[in-house]
Amino acid sequence: MKHYQQLISMYAAAPINEFYHPTLTIDEGVSEVVIELQPQHLHSAGSAHGSVYFKLLDDAAFFAANSLETEVFVVTTSFTTYITRPISQGKMRAVGKVVNANKSQFIVEAVVYDDQDREVGRGNGLFVRSKNRLVDAKGYGCQ
Repeated sequence: MKHYQQLISMYAAAPINEFYHPTLTIDEGVSEVVIELQPQHLHSAGSAHGSVYFKLLDDAAFFAANSLETEVFVVTTSFTTYITRPISQGKMRAVGKVVNANKSQFIVEAVVYDDQDREVGRGNGLFVRSKNRLVDAKGYGCQ
């Protein structure tokens, strides 16, 4: 779907992703974000920093929500993150799924897995529609 491809282009255009080098796939109400852990993603004890978990979970949840909204950028209003297992190498894969959507908000759950499909973290977030049009977002109009 064109909207999904435009969201993927928008994600690729975000300057923060130069640090993480993620890949993104989107379907209706669902998205998946994958990164390969790098040394700069680790804390001093050698495991992924909590910010990496949050980034993956929030991004997966965000794009699951925005897959259902074709006019405006959604924004995170709250997000709870649970780190359930440390990870220090390999891939991290987060899957976000919309569990409730109405005219004012999206409730989305996300789970992050290691490359052996073990859960390493989970979260849930509340997203609302902003006033920012998607067509004005950096990279959205690209294909």
